[in-house]
Amino acid sequence: MNQAQEASGPRARRRGTQRENPTPKAGRNLPAATVVGLGMLVAVLGGLLFLPLGFILVTTAFAVFGVWEIFRALEAAGTRLPIVPVMVGTLAMPLAAYFGGLESLLFVMLISSVAVLLWRTIEGAAGSARSIFAGVFTLSWVPFLISFAGLLLHTPEGETPIGLWPDGVIPPGAWQIATLLLLVVANDTFGYLVGASLGKHPMAPKISPKKTWEGFAGSIAGAVIIGVLASVFVLGGPWWVGVVLAVGMVAAATAGDLAESMVKRELGIKDMSSILPGHGGVMDRLDSIVFAAPTAFILFSAVAGVVAGG
Repeated sequence: MNQAQEASGPRARRRGTQRENPTPKAGRNLPAATVVGLGMLVAVLGGLLFLPLGFILVTTAFAVFGVWEIFRALEAAGTRLPIVPVMVGTLAMPLAAYFGGLESLLFVMLISSVAVLLWRTIEGAAGSARSIFAGVFTLSWVPFLISFAGLLLHTPEGETPIGLWPDGVIPPGAWQIATLLLLVVANDTFGYLVGASLGKHPMAPKISPKKTWEGFAGSIAGAVIIGVLASVFVLGGPWWVGVVLAVGMVAAATAGDLAESMVKRELGIKDMSSILPGHGGVMDRLDSIVFAAPTAFILFSAVAGVVAGG
C-alpha cells in the first residue's frame, strides 16, 4: 500500500485474531523500499525519455503482475477471476492506448469485458455473477486506468514510434508523464515524512488507520513545490499549472491508496504480495498511479493551451 501520509502504530488484520509483528515508525523497511523505489523510477524514466515502447512494455508488465496479485487474492477469498481473458485484455490495453489512442483503448476494454462474460458462460453458471463482476472490475481498475499514461504518448498523426523518439526529440507527453510520476513520488515522500512524525488525526480510520490529515497536508505542500518547479522548468507553463496538477495528483493518489486499502480490508490481507521488498506487492505501488494517470490525462488536456507544446 502507498504508505504516504501515515502515522506510526501496528495494525491488526480485519479478520482473525492474529496480530501482525510491530513495524518501525516508518511503517516499512526504509533501505529496501528506497533501493527498490529508485530502481523502478530509473527504469521507468529511462524508457520514457529514450525508448517509449520500452516504457509501455514496462507499464504492461507492472499491470500484469498487479492483475496476477488480484487474481490470487480473490481466489483465496473464494472468487474465481476469469484470468485468461483478463490477462489478454491487460496485455492489449496499454499497447492499444499507445498506438491507437482513446478510441482503441475503449474498444479493447469493451471487447475484454465481453470476453470475460463469454468465458464464464462457457465455464458454467456456478459463481458466475461474482466472477464476471470481478473480471470487469479488475480490467477497469488496473489495465484500463494505467493505460491513460500511454495515451499521453500517443500522437494522433500516426507517428507513435516503435523505437527511439524521432530525431531524438522528447515530446511534451513524455515530460507530462515524468511530471505525473514526480508528483506521485512527492505525494508519497512528503506525506510519509509528515505523517510519520506529526500524524495524529486519521483520514479514514476504518479503511487505513495510519493515513492522517497531517500527512495529507504534507503531501499537498510538498507536491505543490515540485509541481510549480516542474511546470516552470519542465513543462514550460505558468506556475499555477503546477499547483493545479499537484492538488489533482495528490487527491487522485490518495483516493487510489484508500481504494486499494478498502479492497484489502474486505479480503482480510495486509499486502497484495511481498514481491517488492519494503513495498509489499506491485499493486501496493500501482494503487496511486492507476488513479493518477487518468486524472493527469484530463488535467493536461484542460491546460493544453498554456503548457508548452500542448
